[in-house]
Amino acid sequence: MTLLEKLKDQILIADGAMGTLLYSYGTGTCFEELNLSHSEDILNIHRAYIEAGADVIQTNTYAANAYKLQRYGLEDQVKEINRAAVKIAREAAGHDIFVLGTIGGNRGIRPQTVPLEDIITSVREQLFVLLEEDVDGILFETYYDLEELETVLKIARKETDLPIITHVTLQEIGILQDRTPLNEAFERLESLGADVVGLNCRLGPHHMLKSLEQVNIPKKAYLSAYPNAGFPLFKDGKIQFEKNAEYFRDTAQAFRKQGVRLIGGCCGTTPAHIKALADELKGAPVVVQKEVKVVVKEPVVVKPKKPVRTEPPLQTIVKQRPSVIVELDPPRKLHTEKFFEGARELKKAGIDAITLADNSLASPRISNSALGYLTKTKIGLRPVIHITCRDRNIIGLQSHLMGLHVLGLHDVLAITGDPARIGDFPGASSVYDLTSFELIEMIKQFNEGLSFSGKDLGQKSVFSVAAAFNPNVKSIEKAVQRMEKKIKCGADYFITQPVYSEEKIMEVYEATKHLDTPIYIGLMPLTGHRNAEYLHNEVPGIKIAPEIRERMAKLKDDPVRSMQEGIAITKSLIEAAAELFNGIYLITPFLRYEMTVELAKYAYQYSNELLRRKKNVQTRDH
Repeated sequence: MTLLEKLKDQILIADGAMGTLLYSYGTGTCFEELNLSHSEDILNIHRAYIEAGADVIQTNTYAANAYKLQRYGLEDQVKEINRAAVKIAREAAGHDIFVLGTIGGNRGIRPQTVPLEDIITSVREQLFVLLEEDVDGILFETYYDLEELETVLKIARKETDLPIITHVTLQEIGILQDRTPLNEAFERLESLGADVVGLNCRLGPHHMLKSLEQVNIPKKAYLSAYPNAGFPLFKDGKIQFEKNAEYFRDTAQAFRKQGVRLIGGCCGTTPAHIKALADELKGAPVVVQKEVKVVVKEPVVVKPKKPVRTEPPLQTIVKQRPSVIVELDPPRKLHTEKFFEGARELKKAGIDAITLADNSLASPRISNSALGYLTKTKIGLRPVIHITCRDRNIIGLQSHLMGLHVLGLHDVLAITGDPARIGDFPGASSVYDLTSFELIEMIKQFNEGLSFSGKDLGQKSVFSVAAAFNPNVKSIEKAVQRMEKKIKCGADYFITQPVYSEEKIMEVYEATKHLDTPIYIGLMPLTGHRNAEYLHNEVPGIKIAPEIRERMAKLKDDPVRSMQEGIAITKSLIEAAAELFNGIYLITPFLRYEMTVELAKYAYQYSNELLRRKKNVQTRDH
């Protein structure tokens, strides 16, 4: 009797987690490679689940495709690993137990980072090996992205008549990551040829049951469920699950009543969990009809419908007139007096905004959002809050953005951030869950009232998003291509790394003049010879022209004249930039705000003189 024939009138018990039992080998281990090096261990796990009552087991091949194996340098061993997995499972199964060839999903919370072309190539290779080894069916499990699952299902359906089980993983109860309702997803998968549709991973029995309550019993396919043991906890440096096998026994009948015909376990489950299911459900009657819980989705109420800002965004200002913004680094120590002194003086100088770095050069500083809020409320100066991808994961970044919105801090700069290894704590983790492109997209999605996962935020934010542009590269064309990509992601304007030559300013202008998105040209006054050499040789993204370094070298023994020379150089660069750009971005070195105050005043003075000259020329022409 085939698997599908048995499912017509029986509830079949599947196995539980493989990775949970292999966790002792270490998180850096490729569990699929153990099919080759520790085959006896894999065999014993299969046998333990069968002894517990499993009618169906799956091969240890969840991540046994070239795309995932390449992180271990094993991409050339796809065939060997998959063949060994089927052989081991067959040895354990004998003649009475069904063996499913498992293929896991590749896409996660960032689906676009894994191209479909790569997925198709790797899945084809793995699928053909599994089919050659004569499995009883194919299990596609842990698919966050419905597009990916539909794609691989179509491929598999063309290649085999064997049963195909498709498992999605939910973003929230009854909803997939792309906001597709679970019932709709199952219907789509069934229409493409899936014989069994179901859920696995992320959710424990409680939430998985709540999701299944919203699902019709399929017309042709069968329902399956492989819940996690619950939520894990991090204890003694390890991820651990509660030993709650009895809870699985208690919920088993609830799964049956929802129409589930194939039930097993995912993360955290053990043979004890499977035995609990088997003891309760073996021989139990199947359910062919049920009452579906219709979830009435409340209409999204976004307040305000038309978000308003108290001041125009910087991209509007800089398009209309000359604009100066100044970076003033948050202090490394808890003393803030000098910072706020500088902010007050810069406000008097008439700057449009103060930008606050996010732990620049990967060194801890006072929170820029805290200083930004105080600067806005106490001094009345607009802050631009830098946000890096380095220090926060997806959760932290979204929380941070929500906090900025609540504080009324609507101007942000989205950047990658310097890696942690260059800072004060080189052993710290650099997160980089998102790229700067994805961070821009996330912020813009907030402006639509949606979180990164698509959840309703209840309000629209009104963020104005700046992006970074580094012109100090070998290929300005490639740098501009990155700019264009950031514009597509939603960047409103750009702030450049500091430039130190008029030629570079002209080069930037020529390379970007086709863009409508405004640019603030970054300028940072040099404080001396050593400062110039340090910036040029050690700080990423900064290159200083040889003639300028020579000018600073001549004055290396005179700190006062060195600083004056640094200001003079910057003034000449201001003049060059003002001819071509409305935006000037001054970076304050070492909290020496007196320098940027002087330069800000000069920038406005020169820009106004330039405007007057242009008007006079226009008047004469007329």
